[in-house]
Amino acid sequence: MTDSAQQRSGGLLRSSSVVGGGTLLSRLLGLVRDVALARFIGASDSADAFYVAFKIPNFFRRLFAEGAFSQAFVPVLAEYRQSGGLAAVRELNDRVAGALGGTLLVVTLFGVLCAPLLAGIFAFGWWYGGELGKFALVSDMLRITFPYLMLISLTGFAGALLNSFDRFAVPALTPALLNIVLIAAATSATNWLQPQAEILAWGVLLAGVVQLLFQLPFLMRSGLLPRPRWDWQYPGVRKILRLMAPAIFGVSVTQISLVLDTFLASFLPSGSVSWLYYSDRLTELPLGVFGVAVATVILPSLSRLHAKGDPRRFRHTLDWALRSVVLISLPAMVALVILAEPLLTTLFQYGVMTPRDMHMAAWSLRAYALGLLSFMLIKVLAPGYFARQDTATPVRIGLIAIAAKMVLSIALVVPLNLYFKLGHMGLALATAAQAAINAWLLYQGLRRQDAYRPEPGWGAYLGRLLLASVAMAGLLMAGLYYWVDWSAWSWWERCWHMGILVVGGGGCYALVLFASGLRPQHFRAIS
Repeated sequence: MTDSAQQRSGGLLRSSSVVGGGTLLSRLLGLVRDVALARFIGASDSADAFYVAFKIPNFFRRLFAEGAFSQAFVPVLAEYRQSGGLAAVRELNDRVAGALGGTLLVVTLFGVLCAPLLAGIFAFGWWYGGELGKFALVSDMLRITFPYLMLISLTGFAGALLNSFDRFAVPALTPALLNIVLIAAATSATNWLQPQAEILAWGVLLAGVVQLLFQLPFLMRSGLLPRPRWDWQYPGVRKILRLMAPAIFGVSVTQISLVLDTFLASFLPSGSVSWLYYSDRLTELPLGVFGVAVATVILPSLSRLHAKGDPRRFRHTLDWALRSVVLISLPAMVALVILAEPLLTTLFQYGVMTPRDMHMAAWSLRAYALGLLSFMLIKVLAPGYFARQDTATPVRIGLIAIAAKMVLSIALVVPLNLYFKLGHMGLALATAAQAAINAWLLYQGLRRQDAYRPEPGWGAYLGRLLLASVAMAGLLMAGLYYWVDWSAWSWWERCWHMGILVVGGGGCYALVLFASGLRPQHFRAIS
């Protein structure tokens, strides 16, 4: 590898580390937040209602702030930067800020005024089943949480600007503010607000304001603070809109499937939404810390390489990203399957949470974990299309995956709920299968378009990872054989036992990789 290639690889690795570090802080605070929520509202009816009221704007946040908008905006921004410099970038930013801000304002007003309609779409089962108090609580809290969509989407716009100029730290740290605010809301809640879960809804709204205000000074310091202008005819705005429409389906197919889970879960026994929430949160930890970090870093890089017409380096960057996510996702998947119930018990079984809640959530966590590798691959493969401004192919793939998910959901939920009362696990299994279909089709599409070619050494690399994962699995199962009754232990006993398993499992994985011949310099050479 040449000196310049090593510098580029080191830059990607450093940038990924910055984003991963910021995201790790946010995810750890997210775990603290979820522990506080478990103590505060557990898996009760009010918990189910809050999670739906939070999930609706959060779904649109991922669709726009982290999904379709950034995937369409960043490549166009790279194109303007390549051809017109900073002046062209500022002109584009002003128009995009005006169009995005105006649209979000209209959507937010609609969401607040039509909260019962949205609640009826996402939680139809509660209305249909006569749980009108629960349904009314969702509608009331949704009026409070829905403006979060506008605030966090504008925050996402600001973060995309900073990321495009390789300023990754501030956007990576921003999500931690949501968790800090919600932790404060949960731990300070008293009987002065009834139902108590509503204070969490107000916390979501406040967090949106805090996150947006946090990023504005950094935009101003970088000379990127936009002056919004309403100009829908501007070529850059129209191009972003054309790319966004199909990108909504292509990049956010996983989020659409999770909303479908919420809809179907409203027909399942009380607590199902909460069980899915807690298990999904643990799956999101490795996905957010590493998968999202790598995807965030490579999109601007891939966009610039495509704008420069350098397909060789484009393929090389994709290959580095794929190897990186497989390195982490494979052992994480194995560990989550094996440690599902003790991990959930250690983190969440306090206060109003019961051993039955942990047992039920563990089944959906195992199912979600089976799809973790696919979830991470999607995060890396999708930018391979969007960086080349190809949003049509991911749309077709996304629609195929959604159709498969709908069929699998019915096929799995009905028998699992009827015979084992594990309908929520069926939803998680269908989501994992859908992610696998999506990832495989994205990969095959990149190969057909010659946008990606696997570099030499993949066979030996995967062999080392599988050997290390098997060794780690053996160690974890041996630990669980001797440590059985986690529910009977105090929080301290749970934590130090889990710490030993996590550190021991991770150390075993790293040691076997080292013994098999993999070295840090080899990974840097790969990257």
